[in-house]
Amino acid sequence: MKSLLIFLITLSISLSINAERLTIYTYDSFVSDWGPGPIIEKIFEEKYKTDIEFVAVDSAATLLNKVILEGNTSKADIVLGLDMNLFDLAEKSDLFTTHNIKNINNIMNLPLNWESNKFVPYNYGYFSFVYNEESIDSPPKSMDELINSTNARIVIQDPRTSTPGLGLLTWMKALYGDKAGDEWKKLNKKIISVTKGWTDAYYNFFIAGEADMVLSYTTSPAAHIMFEERYDILATTFEEGNYITIEFAGILNNSKNKDLANKFLNFMLSEEFQSVIPSTNIMYPVTKIKNLPDAFDKLEIPNFIQINPKEINKNKEKWIDEWLNAS
Repeated sequence: MKSLLIFLITLSISLSINAERLTIYTYDSFVSDWGPGPIIEKIFEEKYKTDIEFVAVDSAATLLNKVILEGNTSKADIVLGLDMNLFDLAEKSDLFTTHNIKNINNIMNLPLNWESNKFVPYNYGYFSFVYNEESIDSPPKSMDELINSTNARIVIQDPRTSTPGLGLLTWMKALYGDKAGDEWKKLNKKIISVTKGWTDAYYNFFIAGEADMVLSYTTSPAAHIMFEERYDILATTFEEGNYITIEFAGILNNSKNKDLANKFLNFMLSEEFQSVIPSTNIMYPVTKIKNLPDAFDKLEIPNFIQINPKEINKNKEKWIDEWLNAS
């Protein structure tokens, strides 16, 4: 009888511990030493007396594929790090449940209206071509000028494996429609490499001096200002507009900790969470925070371009084929 009692107590404690642990799938840079993950984890755990377990993969696309493959067997409570190019696919997966945040647009400060009751944004930015002003005297002021007039060695990322890479694919399609293939043929003459991910393109090519321009974000120069006091790295803002990217999180239907998961999604819109984003994820917060780093004041905010996520999900594979065949 005593052994049975000990067993039941141990089982109860074990179940209690498991119930209080929040498992969050995300991408690896979010939980890196310099990313927002470690800071946010510490704040949330102390505030709610709970545990967070981050499970990281290499990209947003891999993240969504992982939970789709796992289906109802997934151990995740929350998926954090999806973007608008994956929005429709995530919506149609039927893996996510609604959150409990009311009047979300009254809380946020996005340049567009947010229309989902399943997903909650936590940062946003704009894709751009980043350059060193010492190497490029006259940066392009439009995508048309980049393609037709700029003599620069450009490195981009693969749209099949990279968020910026897919962002450029949709950016080109938004601007050129059925003529995108022709424009890709011209742009490809300037592209010296297509990397799997952002880090390789940015550091191993652009920062190493092997490329003059790199596909990145308009906020990238802020990192150089904040951490290196470098003001020579700049980002292009185009007359046609720059493609916007919004990253968001959602709660999985099969989560055993929906109350705690909802607390985390609400926490994402708090000053505590949002104030961490600019200096770690180097993106814009989705709410008005008290102290945006001074480096962000030096950034030019472009007009934004966006394609309906349903169109992206419907046509993405065809657009990738178009890009692959443009030589």
